[in-house]
Amino acid sequence: MNLVASADPAPVLECIRRVAHGAARSLVIASVLCGGAVQAGGVNVSVTDAAGRPLLRAVVSLESVAGKLPVKPIPSIEVSQVKRQFNPQVMAVTVGTPVVFANFDTVRHHVYSFSPAKTFELKLYAGVPNTPVVFDKPGVAVIGCNIHDQMALWIAVLDTPYYGVTGADGKARVPAVAAGSYRLKVWHPGLSGTTDGVVSAVTVGANDIDQAVQLKVGDNPLAPGP
Repeated sequence: MNLVASADPAPVLECIRRVAHGAARSLVIASVLCGGAVQAGGVNVSVTDAAGRPLLRAVVSLESVAGKLPVKPIPSIEVSQVKRQFNPQVMAVTVGTPVVFANFDTVRHHVYSFSPAKTFELKLYAGVPNTPVVFDKPGVAVIGCNIHDQMALWIAVLDTPYYGVTGADGKARVPAVAAGSYRLKVWHPGLSGTTDGVVSAVTVGANDIDQAVQLKVGDNPLAPGP
């Protein structure tokens, strides 16, 4: 075999970069498919508002820098309508997840969304619809009732297997994250003009890591609820 030296090292360096990028992505995907067998640590995220108060129902997600990870839909999710409110008011699902909008009120509801992530309409009904709504595109779907304006629901449709929603203490834990570099996204309905939220870079290894994120939310649109 004859090896010819190149005067321009750029093609060689680009080749090395592509090989390294492919190897990193393959390692992360292999870890996901094997249940985190390569190396996996948890990511603990604490979310507060500008005053330092814990922020309930913030959506936390991790997207791999190396490339898109395999994602499976959740088999089925139910959103209930009780006392003219959606419960929960904020939820996170993976792409392709079917959601059932069950009406347990004594009045009928007209559930709809005009969001780019999902446009649909369930005209006046009571009880449980026979067909769920499949959320098949990533993004945030804002859902309301055409009869009761106070009803609002936000569904974050995620294209990653790593996510969580904060509790009353403002904390969410994303367990068993494959080692690698990620974009940490934290979103809340109180953020205006964005569906990405606050984005930061994190590196995950074999051990847990802690992240603190502060969001400058406006008037919190979430009504008190269970």
